[in-house]
Parts: sequence; structure tokens; C-alpha cells
Amino acid sequence: MSIDWNLYPCQDLYDELVAAPGQGRNAFAGLLDDLKALGPDELVARQEAAEVAIKEMGITFTVYSEEGGTIDRAWPFDIIPRIIPKSEWDRVEAGLKQRVQALNLFIDDLYHDQRIIKDGVFPAAVLAKSVNFRPQCVGVNPPLGIWAHICGSDLVRDADGTIYVLEDNLRVPSGVSYMLENRLVTKRVFPELFEHYAPLPVDDYPSQLFDTLAALSPRPADYPQVAVLTPGIYNSAYFEHSYLAQQMGCELVEGRDLFVDTDDCVYMRTVDGPKQVDVIYRRIDDLFLDPEAFDPSSTLGVPGLMRAWTAGTVALANAPGAGVADDKVVYAFVPEIIKYYLDADAILPNVPTYRCMEPEALAYTLANMERMVVKPANESGGYGMLVGPASTAADRAQFARLIQADPRNYIAQPALKLSTVPTIVGRGLEPRHVDLRPFILSADRQQVTMGGLTRVALRKGSLVVNSSQGGGSKDTWIVPD
Repeated sequence: MSIDWNLYPCQDLYDELVAAPGQGRNAFAGLLDDLKALGPDELVARQEAAEVAIKEMGITFTVYSEEGGTIDRAWPFDIIPRIIPKSEWDRVEAGLKQRVQALNLFIDDLYHDQRIIKDGVFPAAVLAKSVNFRPQCVGVNPPLGIWAHICGSDLVRDADGTIYVLEDNLRVPSGVSYMLENRLVTKRVFPELFEHYAPLPVDDYPSQLFDTLAALSPRPADYPQVAVLTPGIYNSAYFEHSYLAQQMGCELVEGRDLFVDTDDCVYMRTVDGPKQVDVIYRRIDDLFLDPEAFDPSSTLGVPGLMRAWTAGTVALANAPGAGVADDKVVYAFVPEIIKYYLDADAILPNVPTYRCMEPEALAYTLANMERMVVKPANESGGYGMLVGPASTAADRAQFARLIQADPRNYIAQPALKLSTVPTIVGRGLEPRHVDLRPFILSADRQQVTMGGLTRVALRKGSLVVNSSQGGGSKDTWIVPD
């Protein structure tokens, strides 16, 4: 196999670069011509150069082995960028801001008056079975009324070109460091393309993140003490934790580095003595944050941290309890949530979703499982779901039993034909399915990354883009029209 753009198979798919074999899509025809001009051997050589650069730069991700240990692997990356015109991105950005604004209002309402339940818009039964609702957060007022300061919403494009929101990640969303590193690697291997196409920058994200966190500080200061709280080196996202702390100029700490004193303030242990911490960007799940408030056996968190947070002496991002909206059943209600709080229709649509807790939706799902993707409410990373078109009869029978045993825990969606982007496979070129995770920052203002992390399903025909299951990534370019 070799790279021949005239033989590139893009029929029956929405390819984001190629409209027909050998022809670029709309404004991207020039980029396709430039890639053709490089020739097959040069394109493969640059892919190999990117892989060498990734190893030299130490860009890794961690996977958990079947034996219970961890393995560090080089970040899988494809050099052919994914491009979105700025005019289309403006609408996406507006839709993401709208969505996160409504979700923050929703979370705050659930921990206070629960008006949306009293008004019959959101079912009390869904909240009652939420595994991420934290009674410890009831009545708490986080700074600026914001609970989800960093959100990663996953977007997909269907075969007709429509962009949908696939899910919202509001607990400890990861991946932004790879978005930044992807851009650095692409600049190294394609410097000439950046002169011609001028993709909008993403390298200002660390400063935007710091400004977001600093805006939450309970103590007035030009440069508050911000720390990134990590579970430690064996966590799968540790590369990102250390990367962001370094880029922001913040301390990277583990739970044992912090303590809460009798004044209900959080302090960091340093060689110069205790130093008060104003804001913690926590990359630890709720249940491990504070053994006094949650799991008493946790050694990852800080005893008394929730006490300090509720007293208002330290800010936590994301706030504990924000995960109540990070539930795929809650996702199915987001259009109604936007209408209720903002009195507006959703700018970005959800993927059509069947809530299995509803009898008609349950019956339809059970009758059409071979054409559906069935997801449990709180799994992540592509685990625990059924991809109907790739399933066996035994798989579907097993899932039918699971759904009927707990309908509230499942949603179902039609299996979309996700858009593709040309991807180098060996010494050849093939379409591979992609999604996109932009990151939305919320504090005294909202900011959205110019693009996001494009994840690629590197296995032929696969729709699963997660790196832990064989996925990779691409640089994402937002380009002026």
C-alpha cells in the first residue's frame, strides 16, 4: 500500500479534508494540494519524524495492564491535521458557552432550591439514583456560583455534516495537554504549512487556565497561590498534571503535601514552612478528596479539605459535586435544561437519545439494539458500552438483561457514521473516524479553546477513539475563511 490521494476511499462518509478522491473539501483544496506535492515518501518520513519527536519530548500516556500495573506509552499521533473553518467554529463556540452556562445553573440549583425538579422539568427519580450527587455540597456557594470551571464537551460530526454534542465531562476532564503538544509537534514537522494557513493559536491555554483559577481566589492578590493536586505518578493523566503545573508556574502537589489547620485554611508544606494555598486545581475524584467527608480509607486527599472549601478559605476547581451533571442520563436532558434556565433553544444539538427509563424508549432500544450504541450513565473511556453494529447476539442479549434490570442507568443512541480525516497507516493512507474535545473555561468570564483535542479511532472501522483502547490524536486547526 502507498499514499495515493486519487485512490483515497471517502465514499459514503463525511471526510473533513477530502470531498471526493483527489479533491479537497471546499476551502481545504489548497492544503490537499500541498500534501500531494510533498509526495508519499516525504509524508511518511515526516510521520516518522513526528514519532521520534514525541519520544524525545517525553509525551506519554499511561495505561493499566491486566496484571494491575501501569505502562507508559508514547502518545499516538497522526500528522495530517483536522481543519475547521472559523465561521463554523464561531457557532460551535457559542453553543459550548451556552451549554456550560446552563449546566452550571443546573448544578447550583440541585444543591439549593431544586426548582427544576419542582417545576417538573427534570425527574426527581434521576437525581435520586445519581452516583455523583454529593449531599455534603448541599447549600454550599462556590465562588461566582460556578461549579464546573473546566469542562470538556465531546463533539462528533455525522455523515450529513451536522455537529452534535456527544457528552459533557465536568468532573476532571483530561486531554488538554495533548492538544497543546500536538500543536508543537505539528509545527516541527510542517513549518511551511503554518505560514500558508495560519491556524488560530491554542498555546495561550495555560495562561487562560491560570486566570480562571486565580479569579476564584478567596484572598485579594495579584498572584494567588494556586496548586495542582494530583493522585501521583501512577495516575493515567499524570503527564498532564505535571505539564499544566509547569506551564502555569504552579506547584504540583499530592495530598500528603497539604494540610488543613485549625483556622480551616489549607497550607502547603515547603522547606520555608507552611504556605497558605488559595486555589486548588484538583485532578482527584470527589470520593478521594477528603477522608473526613468521603472515603475514610483514602490516602490521596487532604483531611479537612471539604471543611476549608465550605468555609470559603480555599477554592476548588472543579467544585466537588459538579459530577452530578456528568451523567449520560442528565446529558439526555440538556436541551430541556438550556430551555429552562436560559429560555433559549440549544445552539448545538444532542445526538438523538433514548432514555431507557422511559417505557417507549426502552421498548425501542430493546427492539433495535443492533443499530444502537447503548451507554451506562457513568462509565468513561469507552468502557461498559455496547456498539450495536459491531456486537454479537450474545452481547446484545447480555445488555438487554442489564438494561431491563436498571433502565435508569442506560441511554441509547443511533450509531452515527462519524466523520473521518485522512490518516497515515503504515505507508498508506486511510480514513479514520474522529471526535473532538474542546475545553471551556468558566469563572469571571467564559473562554473556549480554538479547536480542541481531535481523537482518532486508529483501528479500521472502529468508532472508539480513546487512547486506552487503541485511539490516537491529530492537531486541530481553526482557520480563517
